[in-house]
Amino acid sequence: MSNLEINQVLAQMRTLSSELQPNHQPEDVAGANFGDVMKQAVEKVNEQQNVASGMMTGFETGVGDASLAEVMVSMQKASLSFQAMTEVRNKLVDAYREVMNMPI
Repeated sequence: MSNLEINQVLAQMRTLSSELQPNHQPEDVAGANFGDVMKQAVEKVNEQQNVASGMMTGFETGVGDASLAEVMVSMQKASLSFQAMTEVRNKLVDAYREVMNMPI
């Protein structure tokens, strides 16, 4: 792996790390309703999966200029975002069931 590729991977990791800081607040979420926020999250996960799939296909066919490390990082990002979305969905379903089972 060349020094340039390592620097690119490190830059991506730093960007992701800064996004995960507790004081990071998305700018467009303040006035949005819950349905819109969930729709945007699902669309972003779908976009990440499409990008990862495209990079993988390009790498397999030799069309793209992405390295194996970039493809693997992209695939891991897509996988983690899908797992996180699934966990959020499961928590929402559990909360809904709990609210529905509350006595009136």
